[in-house]
Amino acid sequence: WCGPCKAEIPHLKKLEEEMRGKDVVFLSVSVDEAKDKGKWMDFVKNEALGGTQLFASGWNDITKFYGITGIPRFMVFDKQGKIVNVDAPRPSAPELKALLEKTLTK
Repeated sequence: WCGPCKAEIPHLKKLEEEMRGKDVVFLSVSVDEAKDKGKWMDFVKNEALGGTQLFASGWNDITKFYGITGIPRFMVFDKQGKIVNVDAPRPSAPELKALLEKTLTK
């Protein structure tokens, strides 16, 4: 897995813990190739990744729809599913928590 993705994991876990009990869903989508799904499943288990984990089998419609050309990519949507930011700050940046909290108050 990419270095920047792995570097965000501790920050993401901390943010998930800080936001526990709030109306926030953390959804991760892997764009690894289908041949690597077993490795991905092991990685999710070994890293004890929280939230909802999805496997997209490569750079497919989701990456095209949101214009994702590099990873990691963090996106924020409101409770109605409307886009707040499709290139949000990473969990290592305090701006992401602030953006989530602001979105919750709308």
